[in-house]
Amino acid sequence: MTRKRKPYKTYTKEFKLEAVRLMDESDRPATDIAMELGIRRNQLYKWKEQLSNKGNKAFEGPGRPKKQDQSEVTTLRQENERLKEELEILKKAAAYFARISSEVRLYSIAQHKASNYTALSCA
Repeated sequence: MTRKRKPYKTYTKEFKLEAVRLMDESDRPATDIAMELGIRRNQLYKWKEQLSNKGNKAFEGPGRPKKQDQSEVTTLRQENERLKEELEILKKAAAYFARISSEVRLYSIAQHKASNYTALSCA
């Protein structure tokens, strides 16, 4: 069974701008600012890079697509991977039970031959 992951946290444009401003204007280390804001340090650097690359257009747009907005192809790929895993499990189980079944069959044949041999030798 697949494990559900936690949904991504989303931050407002204002929050991101303020975080980058704090990092630029403060003499405190980025690690301290990130811990205070409850984010990862490298996230601050990513936001700073986006702001320097895109300027005023940074942090606009929907961001990551939500699960229901994913394309059908992505959803089908995920389902395909899950089904492949299930198929592998079933193949292993079938091989295991086939081996046990053949061992039981061989055991019962050997037992049957032994009982016939005993019956013939007693007569």
